[in-house]
Amino acid sequence: MTSPIDLNIDATALGKVAVLFGGHSAERPVSLMSGTGVLAALQSIGVDAHAFDPAERPLQALKDEGFARAFIALHGRGGEDGTIQGALEWLGIPYTGSGVTASGVAMDKTMTKRIWANEGLATPQYLALSRAELTRERIRQIPDTLGLPVVVKPPHEGSSIGITKAAGYSDMRAAVELALGFDDELLFEQCIEGPELTCAVLGEGDGAVALPVIEIRAVAGNYDFANKYETDTTQYLFGSLPPALETEIRQLVLRAYRLLGCRGWGRADLMLRKSDMTPFLLEMNTSPGMTSHSLVPKAAQAVGIDYPHLCLWLLSQARLDRA
Repeated sequence: MTSPIDLNIDATALGKVAVLFGGHSAERPVSLMSGTGVLAALQSIGVDAHAFDPAERPLQALKDEGFARAFIALHGRGGEDGTIQGALEWLGIPYTGSGVTASGVAMDKTMTKRIWANEGLATPQYLALSRAELTRERIRQIPDTLGLPVVVKPPHEGSSIGITKAAGYSDMRAAVELALGFDDELLFEQCIEGPELTCAVLGEGDGAVALPVIEIRAVAGNYDFANKYETDTTQYLFGSLPPALETEIRQLVLRAYRLLGCRGWGRADLMLRKSDMTPFLLEMNTSPGMTSHSLVPKAAQAVGIDYPHLCLWLLSQARLDRA
């Protein structure tokens, strides 16, 4: 199978590389798994790669120790929201993935949905409410607006952290309290019933390419943290959609990616409404997981890109906004 990207890369020409993983966010455990995998992969094909945990070392050490570029394997706040990207811009160290603005916007699920909806891209109906607005009466009204079930999310977290699918009015208070443990603003989203999909993107602008769509089938339809990272029971299916629908979804994801100004790589999560097979965008991940269970490596493998060469290509795309 022919790779959609050029994998003819001289690993030794990339200089001293910091793999940034760990960090302070609620997604630290996932980041540790991602970063450990990326580090081993890069080292296995000749990259001078070193582990760097921003929770344990000052970022100035990247400059002081002569790192030429950084592979960002951080997830969540501080690593995926434009913060680390801004620091690397200041230090002048090229980094993988999207720049400051695109990272910040994509990390905010509410802002992302506003942009997509304004441009006519399908995304579930939603409400965004601050902690102060979440009175008992206001919470009770939410299902009247969005219907049931309601998906309750902290909009600045990932890896399904703090998310609840509230099936009835009685579930709403507990769902809100859980999500408020992670965020001061909550996102309430209409539940789209149907298959859960994901689609990865590599590249930038008109040169970006969408990888094959993956259908996710988790136990009892619950693709939560455990079914993402801790079990092997979740099924990941390629080619389960009609070809025309697959093409439609890939084109939708590319448009969504470009609208946010993403570069390097990303992964869109979607729901496919079973009643009419309409795809709905949920979110865009600009620093996707790179664990053994992660979806971007699975999609890359499907088009002939093995894990080490995927990591190498992503590293080769590292750059600065200001360049």
